[in-house]
Amino acid sequence: MPVYEFASDEIRRLDRTTFSNAQMQERRDLQRLLRANIGVIAVDTLVIAEEFGHWDDSRRRIDLLGIDKDAKLVVIELKRTEDGGHIELQAIRYAAMISTMTFDQAVGVYETYLEQIGQLDVDGRTGMLEFLGWEEPDEDAFGQDVRIVLASAEFNREVTTSVLWLIDRGIDIRCVRLQPYDLGGRVLVDVQQIIPLPEVAEYQVRVAEKKRKEREARTDTRDWTSYDLSVGTATFTGLRKRHVIYQVFRALVARGINPETIAAQCSARVSRALISVEGSVDGEGFYELARQARLEEGKTFDPKRYFCDEGELVHFGERTYAFSSQWGGDAWLHAMNRLKDAFPEADIQFNPALAT
Repeated sequence: MPVYEFASDEIRRLDRTTFSNAQMQERRDLQRLLRANIGVIAVDTLVIAEEFGHWDDSRRRIDLLGIDKDAKLVVIELKRTEDGGHIELQAIRYAAMISTMTFDQAVGVYETYLEQIGQLDVDGRTGMLEFLGWEEPDEDAFGQDVRIVLASAEFNREVTTSVLWLIDRGIDIRCVRLQPYDLGGRVLVDVQQIIPLPEVAEYQVRVAEKKRKEREARTDTRDWTSYDLSVGTATFTGLRKRHVIYQVFRALVARGINPETIAAQCSARVSRALISVEGSVDGEGFYELARQARLEEGKTFDPKRYFCDEGELVHFGERTYAFSSQWGGDAWLHAMNRLKDAFPEADIQFNPALAT
């Protein structure tokens, strides 16, 4: 789409140019400018490395590596060419290479970067925690996914087709077009996210998530064993794991035990098993208060991760509590055994349900 200058007496169409014609280099100019203004192409992102290549093949380097507010790693690849080259293939390779990075490793990378750019007065660990809105590292939440941002003057059909296919399969990847224009020797750049289009991005994410879940359902090998549970005289049959531990939680609270005392037996961090708000509120009120509280911490509240519907909330003292619904693998069994040992008077018993 053309760009125009509205002058006092006329409207002048600006001439498109190229970064090469404007004497702008990929690394010396584009990368240097964007690293200090990364929000132009990737909002809510903190750059933690430039030319990152901590692997055997030193020729392969990520232009810019960052983290976002959701603690996802962000691979940013830049091209000044007119077609984007094979930018998407490089980015996918890099995303795979850094996908196992831990919080402490990221801190080390960030501290090296701060030294490189001369910010010696900034502590990498403190800076990352403040950016994420965390008081302490949360390895379970850090780096659970990798986002990819591709920025180029243009993208050829091969690149856009590949990116759309990746989005369809749940990969968080986007294309940002940087189109330079000449204005009397000055370089103006039209920055637009072209894939996915901002106005349909949320819809595409929902469609991709639906398809991902459908694919997972077809290949799901998770343990769907049902359990029979008894807590004192109360009995339950045919419950899934997450409902088993939830019913234990409710039963213990009903016995007058503080929800946070119970949650402390379920997880090393109470906040992983429990979220609460002040006052006795209903489901809608709980969602709004929890969402606002997480927002103030720079985080998001996902109600799907908690038992927080109207009849699932637990009221204790002057607060309303929602118990986590995320109990998979060994974490569930470990928590159940801890609860059984910590509260023997509750006589907690659970066994796989008999097939009928």
